[in-house]
Amino acid sequence: MKNKKKIVYVPMGADIIHSGHLNILKHAQKYGEVVIGLFTDSAVAEYKRLPLIGYKQRYDIIKNIRGVSKVVAQDTWDYSKNLNKIKPDFVVHGDDWKKGIQKKTREKVIKTLRKWSGKLIEPKYTKNISSSSIKNKINEFISYPENRVSRLKRLIYSKDIVRILESHNSLTGLIIENLNITKYKKIVEFDGMWSSSLTDSATKGKPDNSSVDFSSRITSLNEMMDVTSKPLVFDADNGGQLEHLPFLVRSLERTGTSAIIMEDKIGLKKNSLFKNQKGTKQDKPKIFAKKIKQICNSRQSKDFMVIARIESFILGKGLKDALKRAEIYSNAGADAILIHSKEKTPNEIFSFAKEFRKSKNFIPLVSVPSTYSGVYEKDLIKNGFKLVIYANQLLRAAYPAMQYAAKKILKNGRAFEIDKKIIPINEIINLIKND
Repeated sequence: MKNKKKIVYVPMGADIIHSGHLNILKHAQKYGEVVIGLFTDSAVAEYKRLPLIGYKQRYDIIKNIRGVSKVVAQDTWDYSKNLNKIKPDFVVHGDDWKKGIQKKTREKVIKTLRKWSGKLIEPKYTKNISSSSIKNKINEFISYPENRVSRLKRLIYSKDIVRILESHNSLTGLIIENLNITKYKKIVEFDGMWSSSLTDSATKGKPDNSSVDFSSRITSLNEMMDVTSKPLVFDADNGGQLEHLPFLVRSLERTGTSAIIMEDKIGLKKNSLFKNQKGTKQDKPKIFAKKIKQICNSRQSKDFMVIARIESFILGKGLKDALKRAEIYSNAGADAILIHSKEKTPNEIFSFAKEFRKSKNFIPLVSVPSTYSGVYEKDLIKNGFKLVIYANQLLRAAYPAMQYAAKKILKNGRAFEIDKKIIPINEIINLIKND
């Protein structure tokens, strides 16, 4: 009887297959039957950006590589679950994880393998090549509308919460595109942009009452999309006329927009954060549901999301009305519900979430914490929210800073006094790529 072939476990993201991956696989094949632990979208999103292509596509690619015997889902950066289940004789990983955020993961792998005398093999890391560097060269590919539209839905189903930040021009879009920090050894960033009717109107010096039409807003949108690659969520107010929605949806999909948010109010728009909502009317739920269905029937991609914004709390109609509307909008095909509130605490939206989560028609929830800004993302997650939109903070930060600078110049008759308070011109120049 022949000896049983040894099992070699190789963890891999395989977003973009390059020579480094092939070197690891070639090395692993020397030791036995290769089982790939392929990171799921949610596992990758724990520490870095969502993969360019989804898990299913990556799975199909990897399983067809010569020498790969089996592919299993690696749904966390802790390998213990798969290792204890498979009990491989060897784990093969490049030696690049001896330092950095994966150091502790490596130590745990060694400890787990000791249980059955397994061995960690670490081929020398292939220098000067990485998925990250390749990704930088193919941002143009990511920016293609058909690729961009789908990313928001993938993010929602891969991350605990998706962070969206208001962007009112191309410069703010670039801030969202490039900014990230390291927090608790994880890369933290904004996942996408919010095209707000409020900030879009304000930057044009017009009131937030639909004075800026959709054509004008989409022109601004196109300029922003030209220099960014992250998903964008579009604030469509109440969507306008039912008959016009297919044209709006078509235009948004052409730009690569990932989602439209539409509120269930009718008549001349009055910003929901105004205390006085006298005269503001809410649409009948079944009529508003027709708008949702119209968008669902008009979109080219099922990944283009329609998010229904419920204004019941804003208009003082209470929890029961909000829940009734959520059921109707979900049945009509909405992909998510934005439950809006102008209270100073999140208690109102949390009470809604608690009840709606019991429904068979529950869909992901969206929060816009403009007035209840003290809420932590971790508490939104606990209450079933998957998307948080910071809807106006960049414009609110920019206005006082610009006003301060302008006053200083007037006061001193020169700009020298504000030089240390503002960004050096070279940083602005370097932010804008010339290639």
